[in-house]
Amino acid sequence: MRVRDAFTNNVPGAAVSLALVGAVVASFFYLSIDFAPLFSRESMRSMGRFIAEFAHPDLSPAFVAKTAWATLQTLAVSALGTLLAVIAGGLLALPASGRFGGVARQGARFLLNYLRSVPELVWAALMVLAAGLGPFAGALALALHTTGVLGRLFAEALENAPHDAERAVEQAGAGTVAAFAYGSLPLVLPQCVAYSLYRWEMNIRMAAVLGFVGAGGLGQMLYFHLSIFQQAQASTVLLAMFALVFVVDAFSSRFRRGLAPATA
Repeated sequence: MRVRDAFTNNVPGAAVSLALVGAVVASFFYLSIDFAPLFSRESMRSMGRFIAEFAHPDLSPAFVAKTAWATLQTLAVSALGTLLAVIAGGLLALPASGRFGGVARQGARFLLNYLRSVPELVWAALMVLAAGLGPFAGALALALHTTGVLGRLFAEALENAPHDAERAVEQAGAGTVAAFAYGSLPLVLPQCVAYSLYRWEMNIRMAAVLGFVGAGGLGQMLYFHLSIFQQAQASTVLLAMFALVFVVDAFSSRFRRGLAPATA
């Protein structure tokens, strides 16, 4: 009986696993992927020459200064986009957590789902058409997508937080806003800050890519120099991207570790 029950319980998992394997195998056949040209002698030789051209970055003072300016621009785009998303996501998280009734909850969640379902590159292409080329379009694109992500995370944090402290403050005679500010907000704030810092890390990487659609910063420089086969200059831009991501990741990770006792 136990053997039969164990087999019966494992059937759904085995069926899902087989379906996933079948889907992967079918994808290879459907896309007609052929690895032979990729690993041919001529392809390997061409890739080797291409990679070797990146071994000598352009470190001239003029180009380094230009790259540093684009790095600051990328950092500003990610910071502004994340800040706008924190504000908008926090405002939408209140109705999305059910604090203003079921209709407002469904409407806010639908909007958040829509915002995050559109990739940042698509938002950037739309914002370039709306606001023109430049970093402002990139900041708006990051803000729109990240609002959907952070709003949902903030809403879930509010829903899962215990409401005993908020109810106690209300029973003591405080208003709704004061009860939320002193009862629930301190419980979820460290977690929301950690979410925001993590999304900022991700937005740094995305901000460096959005330049490929004209949103400024390091991505726009990289696209320009790659398009005219200036690998030395492109190598410098890639190094700047790596340095920026490394510094921001280190700062954010250290700050989030400091928040760990509060979120435990």
